[in-house]
Amino acid sequence: MIVFDLKCRKSHVFEAWFPDSAAFDNQAAAGKVVCPACGSTKVTKALMAPNITARRDLSSTEQKAAAAATLTLLKQVREEVEKNCDYVGDRFAEEARRIHYGETTKRNIYGEATDEQAEEMLEEGVAFGRIPWLRRDDA
Repeated sequence: MIVFDLKCRKSHVFEAWFPDSAAFDNQAAAGKVVCPACGSTKVTKALMAPNITARRDLSSTEQKAAAAATLTLLKQVREEVEKNCDYVGDRFAEEARRIHYGETTKRNIYGEATDEQAEEMLEEGVAFGRIPWLRRDDA
Protein backbone atom coordinates (compact mmCIF):
# COMPACT_ATOMS: atom_id res chain seq x y z
CA MET A 1 0.00 0.00 0.00
CA ILE A 2 1.10 3.54 -0.69
CA VAL A 3 -0.32 6.86 0.46
CA PHE A 4 -0.39 9.88 -1.82
CA ASP A 5 -1.10 13.51 -1.12
CA LEU A 6 -3.61 14.46 -3.81
CA LYS A 7 -4.78 17.84 -5.09
CA CYS A 8 -7.95 18.68 -6.99
CA ARG A 9 -8.32 21.43 -9.59
CA LYS A 10 -9.60 23.76 -6.83
CA SER A 11 -6.34 23.18 -4.89
CA HIS A 12 -7.91 21.11 -2.10
CA VAL A 13 -5.21 18.75 -0.76
CA PHE A 14 -6.09 15.35 0.74
CA GLU A 15 -4.59 11.88 1.27
CA ALA A 16 -5.60 8.56 -0.23
CA TRP A 17 -4.21 5.01 -0.02
CA PHE A 18 -3.67 2.80 -3.08
CA PRO A 19 -2.21 -0.67 -3.62
CA ASP A 20 0.46 0.90 -5.85
CA SER A 21 1.12 3.89 -8.12
CA ALA A 22 -0.50 2.21 -11.13
CA ALA A 23 -3.74 1.75 -9.17
CA PHE A 24 -3.89 5.51 -8.55
CA ASP A 25 -3.23 6.21 -12.24
CA ASN A 26 -5.99 3.80 -13.33
CA GLN A 27 -8.55 5.06 -10.81
CA ALA A 28 -7.79 8.73 -11.52
CA ALA A 29 -8.09 8.17 -15.28
CA ALA A 30 -11.46 6.47 -14.74
CA GLY A 31 -12.70 9.39 -12.59
CA LYS A 32 -12.95 7.21 -9.48
CA VAL A 33 -10.74 9.42 -7.29
CA VAL A 34 -12.93 12.17 -5.84
CA CYS A 35 -12.00 15.24 -3.80
CA PRO A 36 -13.80 14.96 -0.45
CA ALA A 37 -14.12 18.76 -0.20
CA CYS A 38 -15.71 19.61 -3.55
CA GLY A 39 -16.39 16.34 -5.38
CA SER A 40 -14.02 17.11 -8.25
CA THR A 41 -12.65 14.11 -10.14
CA LYS A 42 -9.83 16.17 -11.70
CA VAL A 43 -7.21 14.99 -9.21
CA THR A 44 -3.42 14.87 -9.45
CA LYS A 45 -0.63 13.84 -7.08
CA ALA A 46 0.56 16.75 -4.95
CA LEU A 47 4.15 17.26 -3.87
CA MET A 48 4.87 15.28 -0.73
CA ALA A 49 7.48 15.91 1.92
CA PRO A 50 9.15 12.71 3.11
CA ASN A 51 8.58 11.71 6.72
CA ILE A 52 12.09 11.63 8.16
CA THR A 53 12.51 10.89 11.83
CA ALA A 54 15.46 12.54 13.51
CA ARG A 55 17.93 10.09 14.97
CA ARG A 56 18.19 10.24 18.71
CA ASP A 57 21.35 8.92 20.30
CA LEU A 58 20.70 6.82 23.37
CA SER A 59 22.58 7.57 26.55
CA SER A 60 24.83 4.87 27.88
CA THR A 61 22.25 4.11 30.60
CA GLU A 62 19.50 3.75 27.95
CA GLN A 63 21.77 1.52 25.83
CA LYS A 64 22.48 -0.74 28.82
CA ALA A 65 18.78 -0.91 29.70
CA ALA A 66 17.87 -1.76 26.08
CA ALA A 67 20.57 -4.46 25.93
CA ALA A 68 19.38 -5.96 29.24
CA ALA A 69 15.76 -5.97 28.04
CA THR A 70 16.80 -7.68 24.80
CA LEU A 71 18.76 -10.36 26.65
CA THR A 72 15.80 -10.96 28.96
CA LEU A 73 13.46 -11.33 26.00
CA LEU A 74 15.83 -13.75 24.22
CA LYS A 75 16.09 -15.79 27.41
CA GLN A 76 12.28 -15.98 27.60
CA VAL A 77 12.08 -17.03 23.93
CA ARG A 78 14.61 -19.81 24.54
CA GLU A 79 12.66 -21.05 27.59
CA GLU A 80 9.39 -21.12 25.63
CA VAL A 81 10.97 -22.96 22.69
CA GLU A 82 12.61 -25.53 24.95
CA LYS A 83 9.35 -26.05 26.86
CA ASN A 84 7.11 -26.42 23.78
CA CYS A 85 9.31 -27.99 21.08
CA ASP A 86 11.28 -31.19 20.51
CA TYR A 87 15.05 -30.77 20.21
CA VAL A 88 16.37 -32.51 17.06
CA GLY A 89 19.92 -31.11 17.09
CA ASP A 90 21.82 -31.01 13.81
CA ARG A 91 19.07 -33.09 12.16
CA PHE A 92 16.84 -29.98 12.08
CA ALA A 93 16.80 -29.55 8.29
CA GLU A 94 16.11 -33.24 7.72
CA GLU A 95 13.32 -33.38 10.31
CA ALA A 96 11.74 -30.10 9.15
CA ARG A 97 11.58 -31.49 5.60
CA ARG A 98 10.02 -34.75 6.83
CA ILE A 99 7.34 -32.76 8.64
CA HIS A 100 6.83 -30.46 5.64
CA TYR A 101 6.35 -33.38 3.24
CA GLY A 102 4.05 -35.28 5.64
CA GLU A 103 6.53 -38.12 6.21
CA THR A 104 6.25 -37.82 9.99
CA THR A 105 3.84 -36.40 12.55
CA LYS A 106 3.59 -32.61 12.54
CA ARG A 107 5.11 -31.14 15.70
CA ASN A 108 7.16 -28.19 16.87
CA ILE A 109 10.91 -28.77 16.67
CA TYR A 110 14.11 -26.84 17.17
CA GLY A 111 17.76 -27.49 16.46
CA GLU A 112 20.65 -26.32 14.34
CA ALA A 113 20.91 -25.76 10.59
CA THR A 114 23.67 -24.28 8.48
CA ASP A 115 23.08 -21.20 6.35
CA GLU A 116 23.16 -23.45 3.28
CA GLN A 117 20.52 -25.79 4.75
CA ALA A 118 18.34 -22.82 5.67
CA GLU A 119 18.56 -21.45 2.13
CA GLU A 120 17.63 -24.85 0.67
CA MET A 121 14.63 -25.14 3.00
CA LEU A 122 13.47 -21.65 1.97
CA GLU A 123 13.67 -22.67 -1.69
CA GLU A 124 11.58 -25.77 -0.94
CA GLY A 125 8.95 -23.77 0.94
CA VAL A 126 9.65 -25.37 4.32
CA ALA A 127 8.32 -23.08 7.05
CA PHE A 128 10.80 -22.31 9.82
CA GLY A 129 12.22 -19.39 11.77
CA ARG A 130 15.69 -18.44 12.91
CA ILE A 131 16.18 -17.17 16.44
CA PRO A 132 19.34 -15.61 17.89
CA TRP A 133 20.17 -18.32 20.40
CA LEU A 134 21.98 -17.41 23.60
CA ARG A 135 24.44 -19.86 25.08
CA ARG A 136 23.44 -21.10 28.53
CA ASP A 137 26.13 -18.99 30.22
CA ASP A 138 24.75 -15.89 28.43
CA ALA A 139 21.12 -16.70 29.19
